[in-house]
Amino acid sequence: MPALEHPRPITVAEYLAGEQESGIRHEYLGGAVHAMAGGDNRHNAVATNALIAFGAALRGKACRPFNSDTKVRIETVNQTRFYYPDAMVVCAENPPGDHFQDQPVVITEVLSDSTRRIDLGEKRDAYLTLPSLKVLMLVEPAGRHVRLDRRKPDGGFVEEIHSGADAVIALPEIDASLALADLFDGVAG
Repeated sequence: MPALEHPRPITVAEYLAGEQESGIRHEYLGGAVHAMAGGDNRHNAVATNALIAFGAALRGKACRPFNSDTKVRIETVNQTRFYYPDAMVVCAENPPGDHFQDQPVVITEVLSDSTRRIDLGEKRDAYLTLPSLKVLMLVEPAGRHVRLDRRKPDGGFVEEIHSGADAVIALPEIDASLALADLFDGVAG
């Protein structure tokens, strides 16, 4: 029986060029490319609400939000990865011609049944390696709560859970705050 051929890894340059021409977004993990599934209406509404809230809070400030069309590049010792977070805030932007950011300060991922395992495992672990990252927000639309991984002064992360209609997430890292009422505005539970 002949051995199965394994496709050759795709280079970062090939991936970036292909993403500019593709109608489907793909994430890149060290040479392997994976198509992304689209989110449902609830997922997209929460992601849009996060972007609107960040945009309003950061108007006129040095940091700015980016939507899910902008990739984040993660360089590890062994590989390069590109993910599309649902929203992110960057205070030190890449050049305007890039299609990715390297130094997000806040990353938001909206959890769904189809993405939960990867978002809470592989992506979370990768995001927490970013030296620039101060806050990782994992939003649970069905439960209407947010899990934060916030960087401590010693470089580690501490977990916080925010829930309730009156809850407000303080984000001194970007001189802003995010009300859960705004995040879940118009979104069915």
